[in-house]
Amino acid sequence: MDTNSTTQRVLVTGGTGLTGGRITRLLAERGVDHRVGSRSGHPETGTPRFDWHSPDTWDGVLAGADSVYLCYHPDLAFPGAADTVAAFAARAAASGVRRMALLSGRGEPEAQRAEAQVRSVFPDLTVLRCSFFAQNYSEGFFLGAVRAGALALPVEDVPEPFVDLDDVAEAAVRALTEEGHAGELYELTGPRALTFAEAGRVLGEAAGRTVGFVRVEPEEFVAGAVAEGAPEELARGLVALCEEILDGRNVKPADGVLRALGRPATAFEEYAARAAGTGVWAHG
Repeated sequence: MDTNSTTQRVLVTGGTGLTGGRITRLLAERGVDHRVGSRSGHPETGTPRFDWHSPDTWDGVLAGADSVYLCYHPDLAFPGAADTVAAFAARAAASGVRRMALLSGRGEPEAQRAEAQVRSVFPDLTVLRCSFFAQNYSEGFFLGAVRAGALALPVEDVPEPFVDLDDVAEAAVRALTEEGHAGELYELTGPRALTFAEAGRVLGEAAGRTVGFVRVEPEEFVAGAVAEGAPEELARGLVALCEEILDGRNVKPADGVLRALGRPATAFEEYAARAAGTGVWAHG
């Protein structure tokens, strides 16, 4: 992949997360200088600590950065996220950042408000507006459910065009290192929508086990998530998000992957086969 020769350093906020980890690996493979923004920092490499909620940590990670990947934890739809991310983007613009990509959520009004606020201070923003991640089944909050053989979720069995995070990461890296993506909005989805029951069947075939779907009440889901170690606030936020956006509004796949990468989006079946090959579902 050709990168612009003037790009010196990419700051990856959330650089140890599901998207950020992939982005940092791709940048490393391409020989692009990058810095990971995390709350722990990396003293061994001289990387200062970064915390979204501590503005006094922002300047240190922005120093020398030409491009910034914005990944707010836990989600842009959470209260206060839009104001915080926009304030950071304004600080980044003032420090000389030239490229910026924002991870956003498809069908989330609060996330779209954050997009608008960030774009108001950084007009060349590239927005990566994503559907639910396929990797939630192998690396995220659905992993335990797949291993248990039952997707017990507080939602109806609605279709969702799950997006492969490898597609998202590649789109982000291109936006952060190449010309031609400034100001773009990419809606990133898989090539077709599957219901949770259909997704379970695909996962089960790949993993060699039965994976069903059952709708549970929100309180039951929260209790189960907390029992597996998730913070209660995060579990309740996830329930609220699912109840809001899994109503059919996001059923239709979008062409963002094709527009950003020049190739079709990765099929859910391909993701499932790849994940099963790692053995992630082989126990539990």
